[in-house]
Amino acid sequence: MNYPQLSATSILLLAALVSPLLQAETAEEKGLAIATEADRRDSGFGDSSVELVMTLRNRQGEESVRNVRTQVLEVTGDGDKSMTIFDHPADIKGTAMLTFSHALEPDEQWLYLPALKRVKRISSRNKSGPFMGSEFAYEDLSSQEIPKYSYRWLRDEEVLGRNCFVVERTPRYENSGYTRQLAWIDQERYIALKIDFYDRKESLLKTLEMSDYQQYLDQYWRADRFEMVNHQNGKSTTLEFRDYQFGSGLSDADFNKNSLKRAR
Repeated sequence: MNYPQLSATSILLLAALVSPLLQAETAEEKGLAIATEADRRDSGFGDSSVELVMTLRNRQGEESVRNVRTQVLEVTGDGDKSMTIFDHPADIKGTAMLTFSHALEPDEQWLYLPALKRVKRISSRNKSGPFMGSEFAYEDLSSQEIPKYSYRWLRDEEVLGRNCFVVERTPRYENSGYTRQLAWIDQERYIALKIDFYDRKESLLKTLEMSDYQQYLDQYWRADRFEMVNHQNGKSTTLEFRDYQFGSGLSDADFNKNSLKRAR
């Protein structure tokens, strides 16, 4: 049988991809290597935008639906910038949130409330609060920069039919609402399929499952569906994404407090 021959360049590239994980000796080193590789594979997209439907369910199963748009600008050497804009229903139309994510410095977030015609800065101590009545906290909606957490690989395990690394992430930033998170990372694609969130009392608070992934630009994976379930209050929030766009030419000028007021 003839086996394909790899060039020297291919061997070096392959080694660069796998060596951090193979060289990891401790559970902490392996956890960090997994997070680093996941971040590397998702770097370089520039900017993106997407429409989504947010469905809120209470304990009795009653639903309310919101139409939302999100724009993201990748920032080299810092966390991403993002804008989230509500289009429906009428009573919250034009409400918008601007986020400047950072590594260990507190994220900066502002909320524009059209009824009051003013921009409200969200306190760094309020990041664990619910965003617009959903089961997503403000801190869930900022980019997950590597230095924000310490990492520890726990085990390999199958979830949603995929072989995964199970990695414990412990927040290093102040005022997090979580003591730790358990993330199931697809071993082939290095994308998160499931995350368990533990509250300040070390009790399981929420579970997020991400499914129906699609690949864009032959590199970037995005989930079409997020399902966040709160185990303590019986509520849940579903996000259904559609029409991802990349490379639309967004810039810093599209992500400031003036653009927040203009968001429609």
